[in-house]
Amino acid sequence: MKLIKYGLFAAFGIFLSCSSNQSNENKVKNGYNAELATQLKADQYGMSKYVMAFLKRGPVRSQDSIEAAKLQKAHLENIERLAEEGKLVLAGPFFDDGVIRGIYVFNVETIEEAQALTETDPAIKAGRLVMELHPWYGSAALKQINELHKSLQKQNVSEQ
Repeated sequence: MKLIKYGLFAAFGIFLSCSSNQSNENKVKNGYNAELATQLKADQYGMSKYVMAFLKRGPVRSQDSIEAAKLQKAHLENIERLAEEGKLVLAGPFFDDGVIRGIYVFNVETIEEAQALTETDPAIKAGRLVMELHPWYGSAALKQINELHKSLQKQNVSEQ
């Protein structure tokens, strides 16, 4: 009786596995996932419009170290907020000490939308940073980076 019971359970498991694979094959053909492409608003090439921002050293760098640290913390909190809202898909600093301090990739269609978002940044408001904005065309998959990043992030940057 146990053998029949386990045999039926195994057969049911194989059936579920096969039907699951069949539905996945219908959804994903030749690597293309129409459902995901629609969800991410990808075009026929798997791409989307974005606005890339180059964060540059601003004209006002006279803050003392305490004020500069406060601005940096507020800047990072703003980055997190924009990422949570889905408006910012990628951000990060450059390691050198050049004029260009970092980049943002905004999940917006126009320079005007990105400009309005940059104006929420405390470091921009204080003149510590300025933004140079450019329309950009990149993989729609970038919209998934923030969720993936959360699974890799041991500590929140703004908590430092």
